[in-house]
Amino acid sequence: MLKALIAVTRHQNSFYRRVLACVSIGILLSPWIDRKPAQAQVRVPCQLPAEAGQQKENLRLAALRGDREAQNRYQALIAKQAAQLQECRTQNWPRNQAIWLRLYPCDIRPGSLGAILDRIVNKGYNEVYVEVFYDGQVLLPQTDNPTPWQSVVQVPGAEKYDLLAEAIDKGRKRGLKVYAWAFTMNFGYVYAQQPDRQSVLARNGTGKTSLEVANDAGIDTDLTKGDASKAFIDPYNPQARQDYEKLIEAITKRKPDGVLFDYVRYPRGTGDASVVTKVQDLWIYGDAAKQVLLQRAINSKGLDLIRRFLTKGYVTTEDIAQVDQLYPEEQEPLWQGRNPDLTKSVLPPGERQPMLQTELWQLSVAHAAQGVLDFVTAAIGPLQRQGIRTGAVFFPGGNQSVGQGGYDSRIQPWDKFPSSMEWHPMLYANCGESSCILNELQRVLGLAPLGTEIKPALAGDWGRSLGDRPSLEVQMAAIRQAAPQINTVSHFAFSWQEPESDRERKFCRLR
Repeated sequence: MLKALIAVTRHQNSFYRRVLACVSIGILLSPWIDRKPAQAQVRVPCQLPAEAGQQKENLRLAALRGDREAQNRYQALIAKQAAQLQECRTQNWPRNQAIWLRLYPCDIRPGSLGAILDRIVNKGYNEVYVEVFYDGQVLLPQTDNPTPWQSVVQVPGAEKYDLLAEAIDKGRKRGLKVYAWAFTMNFGYVYAQQPDRQSVLARNGTGKTSLEVANDAGIDTDLTKGDASKAFIDPYNPQARQDYEKLIEAITKRKPDGVLFDYVRYPRGTGDASVVTKVQDLWIYGDAAKQVLLQRAINSKGLDLIRRFLTKGYVTTEDIAQVDQLYPEEQEPLWQGRNPDLTKSVLPPGERQPMLQTELWQLSVAHAAQGVLDFVTAAIGPLQRQGIRTGAVFFPGGNQSVGQGGYDSRIQPWDKFPSSMEWHPMLYANCGESSCILNELQRVLGLAPLGTEIKPALAGDWGRSLGDRPSLEVQMAAIRQAAPQINTVSHFAFSWQEPESDRERKFCRLR
């Protein structure tokens, strides 16, 4: 028997409430802001004065030139500031302030990684989320990379350089908790081109993969990360799980403070395709996903109708009559979660068609959602057994029903993610003020089980708006006022705060 799938939530606005009500397929060092009458004077807690940061940078540069005294003073200052940062964050809201960081091959240059982490500490952060799997690359050394993805660092002579392990070590010395941040169901373009991995890719009802379907960069906000390559996999595929397991094992070996799972969903399409309204819209046509869906049938009538529904996208009165004739010994078509009253007489096919059509659609949506849940649950198991924290990154709107019987095409059932994980909602709504991100946060708070750690992610920069996106301090002040129980907030991203530095690190020439 397949394990329990998504259960009906107690929350009235939960994503799959309508689906699962009918198809419970057994599933499932200062105050933050000083206000003056004319304007707000912002003071960001725990940020170092510019002079202190420059002093540390001068010592770092002198140490790189071989000055041993400067090296000793630099290390002593790092340790001192780590203790100060820890004390400051315990006295100021939020208790934990994190930043998202992507590293590049250029960061293997002597002193580069230390300089980045120093600047992160200077900004008052005590956590950093280092990207370890993105765009079909992994932050593992070439000589110790058991995964099917290439290493980020492809530099002659640096085959053994472990940038992830180095980031964890240097970060902790500076008082930073270091999380590994990994894509989940998005395996990348290069992976999708491997001949022996074609069956791993998720497919829709027309047989297309996510690389063959247009995606709207304005809607799919993950593209703010600069990732144009979106090759999503079939979460039911055993090869996909095996490949991902190797990545998690490699990350676990380096013992980060936690692992965050991003892209825990399907892609979102363009325009009308951003909402799924028929079974062919769902990414459940990979061989593995189809096989598991058919296995959800409990009797022959159920199996036959599921197969017809997958093939045509609907079932007719004639289909139901034919199935009744083929299997006269069976009363009702059955599949997981379908519990008709078998004590009553079976209605004629014409009267049963609308109900069966609706229930088959709900079964298909729930099946797509369960693939996401099963995949992430399998991924977090080894980490949690090692005592490493885990978290899921998600869009607050990714689990919504839309209109009459439609659903957000990402099918991201975050309200069913394990409450043992941290929840990292991406509050990226962009409306020129903070009200829209607060609406997203309130939705998450309303659906989260009691005791769930909610750690919002914000996009932006300190001291300035980006387009219609308010500055970080404005967003932070709004969250503090609306939800003071939140203890951790993260900021996307280091590259947004230091774009020139990010470009130089991304495109530098290594000799």
